[in-house]
Amino acid sequence: MPEVEFQDERRAGRLLAVEDGTAVGYIAYFVLAEPPHALVAVHTVVEPGHEGRGIAGGLVRTFYGLAEVEGVPVVPLCPYAASWAAKHPDEAPAAPAEVVSAAKAQLVAGSDLR
Repeated sequence: MPEVEFQDERRAGRLLAVEDGTAVGYIAYFVLAEPPHALVAVHTVVEPGHEGRGIAGGLVRTFYGLAEVEGVPVVPLCPYAASWAAKHPDEAPAAPAEVVSAAKAQLVAGSDLR
């Protein structure tokens, strides 16, 4: 089975899972406009026929890794990402409550996804 690679398409607001040159999944996300500029996951998708192979978990793990490198928290508004984070607290530190509130407000305002 080909290896899945992860590609951050920040301008498009997507973290892609790519296998053999084809996107097989993604996390749709935005960057919180105000400091600390958290990464906010809003939707995780694995394409039909690719489920059950750990792709979604790999996406979320990679997403948290990106945030760690950037020194910002993750706000997992996506139900899958939130569930994964709850199961992996050692890899997915909780964002401060005020950051979560700001992320939810930005999502509602619609200024996040272009």
